[in-house]
Amino acid sequence: MTMTERNLRRTVLPNGLIVLTERMDHLRSVAMGVWTKSGSRCEPAETNGISHFVEHMLFKGTKSRSAQLIAREMDAIGGNLDAFTGKETICFNVKSLSDHVPIALDILADLMLNPVFAPPDIERERGVILEEIKIDEDNPDVLVQELFTQSFWKGHPLGWPILGTTETVGRLAQEQLFDYHGGRFHAGNMVFSAAGLLDHDKFVEAVAEKFSPLSLGEPLTELSAPEPSARIVMRIKKSLEQVQICMGVPAPPITDESRYAALLLNTVLGGGMSSRLFQTIREERGMVYSIYSDLSPYRDTGTLCVYAGTSANKALEVVNLVLAEFRKLKETPLGEEELKRAKDQLKGNLLLGLESSSSRMANLARQEMYFHKFFSVDELITRIDEVDAAKVQAMAQRLFDPERIAVTLLGRLSGVKLTHGQLVC
Repeated sequence: MTMTERNLRRTVLPNGLIVLTERMDHLRSVAMGVWTKSGSRCEPAETNGISHFVEHMLFKGTKSRSAQLIAREMDAIGGNLDAFTGKETICFNVKSLSDHVPIALDILADLMLNPVFAPPDIERERGVILEEIKIDEDNPDVLVQELFTQSFWKGHPLGWPILGTTETVGRLAQEQLFDYHGGRFHAGNMVFSAAGLLDHDKFVEAVAEKFSPLSLGEPLTELSAPEPSARIVMRIKKSLEQVQICMGVPAPPITDESRYAALLLNTVLGGGMSSRLFQTIREERGMVYSIYSDLSPYRDTGTLCVYAGTSANKALEVVNLVLAEFRKLKETPLGEEELKRAKDQLKGNLLLGLESSSSRMANLARQEMYFHKFFSVDELITRIDEVDAAKVQAMAQRLFDPERIAVTLLGRLSGVKLTHGQLVC
């Protein structure tokens, strides 16, 4: 599938806004998203959570629309308006039938460009977000990841929670929201991507008209890369029936040339039901219900983490079994069949991931933001196929260094002791 087959077009507007489209003729809808290259890792400590707060507030009313009107107009066209905040991006996206693109685009532009940040709305939304923070506190698998991240990137914005803390959210004020919005939401810091039944030139014209008020703005200063720290964190939470385990190591950043070896390593280790962790610890031993590994790549760094939940008396055994899998991957090259299976699984995930207009829209934006170029599916498949067993083994040897393994345990931990001396692989 070459660039021409994937019908991609890219235009830079006079104000610097990059507009990307992918035409998908077999659809009747269009998914579009405005991506701001600024997330929670770009925040000062005292306003941690402001990206997410602003994301919520933009839905709460503009100079010409109330929150209720925004919701009503979207529902009236059967459209779907949504947003999310990440560590490195904030995205506002909308999906509608192609006939309704003008209305959807008008609403999207209005809430991006003309927020009012009314004080009563700020107070109400503060309450909503404080409840959202409590949901994460109550959800052990989210909480263990949050505790792990905070300790792994200790003292660095990448380790701070996207939602902020009760303290920081409690004191965010209108003036700070306006400052943040003015400083981040400008054309030079944004990408507009769309996929579906659309004509590029007409679409660009419509976007140009709606987003012309945006100025180019100043580029954000380069962020400092974080230093990982291999801590062992034990957080006691007596209300939990299970101990949640998170074990992680630093991994390659999103643009690293060796990322395909890391993806295959992760797939073999814990990327599905045929993975080694799932087969040995759940299927053969019945010690967990859920166990998996996950890669989180960022602009300049990344992590590979293993998550599991088990009872307190088995927690250390599960940690040891995970370490044993690390060791096997370092010592013994993958067999031909297992490597092929992992490659086929990755390729399948990749192709299935391009089935929907929303995922293609996101894929376009991410490639632009991180790579400034587009990879065809053929190119990606070739890169996956080029990885051999030696490269996966070399990646395992690079990543699974006992000195760099961090562990977070959450639950009823009385009698559970873990030291760095035990993390041998």
